[in-house]
Order: sequence, then C-alpha cells, then structure tokens
Amino acid sequence: MKQISKFLAAATLFAAFSLNVFSQASATATATATIITPIAISKTTDMNFGNVAVNATPGTVVLTPAGTRSATGGVTLPASAGTVSQAVFSVSGQANATYSITLPSGATTITSGANNMTVDTWTSNPNATGTLDGSGNQTLNVGATLNVAASQAAGTYVSGTPFTVTVNYN
Repeated sequence: MKQISKFLAAATLFAAFSLNVFSQASATATATATIITPIAISKTTDMNFGNVAVNATPGTVVLTPAGTRSATGGVTLPASAGTVSQAVFSVSGQANATYSITLPSGATTITSGANNMTVDTWTSNPNATGTLDGSGNQTLNVGATLNVAASQAAGTYVSGTPFTVTVNYN
C-alpha cells in the first residue's frame, strides 16, 4: 500500500507540474517609429493693401487671398493701385501630408507716425487645412481687412510687429 501511495503522490506531483508548463504561451512583437520631415513655413511676400483714398466716412479695404481687393464705406481704390499683394507663405514638410492653418486671432495695428489703422478678419487659401504636394510643398496665401477711419491721415502705414501664421501637421 505504501508503494501505491508513493506512486500516486509522484503521479499527482508530475501532473501538477505538467499543467503549469502547458498553461503558458509566448509571442513576440517589434517596435517601429517613423521620423517625418518637420513642417516649416516661410514668408515669400508681405501683405500690401496698395493705394487707398479716403473721405469723411470710415470704410474698409478687403484684400482676398487671391490678391484682389474691394472697398466699402468712405474708401475708394484709385486707378493707380500701387503695390497690391496678399501675404504669401511657402509651407514645406512631409510629402502628401495634411496640416492645419492658424491665422491671427486678433487685429494687427499698422502705423504712420502717430496715426493708426487695424488689420483683421484674416482669410487664407487653402482655408483651415492644407495638403502638401508629392514634393512636400504648398503655397499659402493670406488676405485680411484694413479698417480705415474717417479722414484717415495720409502716409505709409506699416505694422510694428509682423502678424503670425502657424501650421501644424494633422
């Protein structure tokens, strides 16, 4: 009987170790990272509303991202337009990537001596989201609205600090 008890104890111990060995499983995985070209933006052309004539009524000049302009209120656009240009930026980065565009949220002040005007209502083309081409490039055009006071003083008005356009990968 002692022999059977020893045999049963050995068989039970063997079965217990066998169950533990067969209840484990393993798998492997690899780790991967892809480094992409950083997104970049650089100014190509400054914004210029061109020549503007005023009278005793306030008004605006709307400059589109395509570089066309229109006037409201007491503002007229002379036939001698001067230099008119939307702001132009060059965006570069990872080929075919999409990116978000953040335009200024507030107004930018432009001055001539002690006289001021504001530029606001920023627009862009592409609008909100752009897509880089197969070479990783895209042109970003920005327009805005110039707010002109009644009888605005003559002069060349320039922003003391430039406005900022930000791009980020989506």
